[in-house]
Amino acid sequence: MNKGSRGFSRTDRVNEQIRRDLADLLQFEVKDPRVKLVSITAVEVSPDYSHAKVLFSSLAPVDRIPEIAQGLKAAAGFLRRELGRRIRLHNMPELHFEHDTSIERGASLSKLIDEAAELSRQTPED
Repeated sequence: MNKGSRGFSRTDRVNEQIRRDLADLLQFEVKDPRVKLVSITAVEVSPDYSHAKVLFSSLAPVDRIPEIAQGLKAAAGFLRRELGRRIRLHNMPELHFEHDTSIERGASLSKLIDEAAELSRQTPED
């Protein structure tokens, strides 16, 4: 992979810039109440820059995730247009939002580890 002067590829820099700008736009520009508790955790742009998978997490209850995803999908055109004004790319990627479950999985694994550790403390050793 072609690395720049700082050791990051152009794609990595574009991913990070889109992530930062989307977070800013969601916080300050999007008025849809469905997307107010959303954090953009990662962006993965396709090699030809035509599509971008945008991973999001939320502090909202899990049953509200589909509603949040619909809000993000509804805002995708606006967000893409605004990104085009902020970032100079030949083609601004089409945005595809997906819920990032890694935070929930991490919390679940941490809880399981804590429970196993507590159980091992309660079990007398031979």
